[in-house]
Amino acid sequence: MSYLSPKKKENIGLSPYDLKFRGRKRADKVRITVFDITPDNVTETSVDSVEELRIYRGSPSITWINVDGLHDEQLIGDISTIFSIPTYILSDVMEPSSRPQTEAFDNGFFVSIKMLEFDEKKNTVAVDNLSLIVMDRILITFQEEEGDVFDPVRERIRKHTTKIRTSGADYLAFALLDVVIDNYIYILGVYGEKVEELEGKLILNISKETLKIINSFKHELNDLRINIKPAKEMVNGLVKLDTELIQEENQKHYKELQDNINQAVDLLDYYREVLYDELSMYHSAMSTKLNDTMKLLTIFSVIFIPLTFIVGVYGMNFSNMPELRTHNGYFIVWGVMLVAVLVMLWYFKKKKWF
Repeated sequence: MSYLSPKKKENIGLSPYDLKFRGRKRADKVRITVFDITPDNVTETSVDSVEELRIYRGSPSITWINVDGLHDEQLIGDISTIFSIPTYILSDVMEPSSRPQTEAFDNGFFVSIKMLEFDEKKNTVAVDNLSLIVMDRILITFQEEEGDVFDPVRERIRKHTTKIRTSGADYLAFALLDVVIDNYIYILGVYGEKVEELEGKLILNISKETLKIINSFKHELNDLRINIKPAKEMVNGLVKLDTELIQEENQKHYKELQDNINQAVDLLDYYREVLYDELSMYHSAMSTKLNDTMKLLTIFSVIFIPLTFIVGVYGMNFSNMPELRTHNGYFIVWGVMLVAVLVMLWYFKKKKWF
């Protein structure tokens, strides 16, 4: 799930104004869909040519243009020309491994964030770099491939005729970001349940398999941290962004994003701490188990030391050993050894050594 990738050698030193795709191609074909929204009507269309998007520039309706696939440099360049978006902004869009960020430009602002989606069948998390460009009545979103977490927002646009249709592109951008961050919290909750369930198993059963599970969870939570922590910085920057495109009535909603991302980061930190506590508990339990084993072996060693001494003494081959000619010497030696064992066991028990 981790989204860290090394910089390719051919991308070193490129101008930030060059529209060059710097990621891994994840879509065979670029797909463009459009939601054209008015208070009374919503039109959903798929666009085959970028030129078809010109009609939405200056349109009185609210337009959401979604682009799936970032590898077509010519297409991204045409979008830059049609909507007067600076090339340095779209250059960041075409570098999906970049950190979440926000930046204002002359006629809009740009936001990027990692979109996480949990696959319940595969029990894995997919990562997609989401970029949003918000302008006057226009929202353009860029994704690496088709498939996202925005179906609830699409349903609200189709069914509701109030807030989401009338509050502008900035509110629509908030709705999308809100879904992304809510998915952070949901995914963390899924992993959190597994981590807490593991704690109960840890008390009952200590095994190497448990250590493998702990290390697996630790790796997955670290991957989540890589993608979620920078989003907090981005949201804080977005709330402070100096732009007139976020209407005053919608600023409170962007502050809600701060509360949500703070909750996500707090959950992430909490579950990581629980996991590290479980790791410490595992090592402590293994150490205790080892100590108990060593204590038992030590007790056996201590018991056999005097027995070995007695047997060693009477195992010598000197002829002048009076005890060797004693009629009941064999039984006497056994008796002495048994008494020695019982005395030592009584003493260890009294000291609570076992």
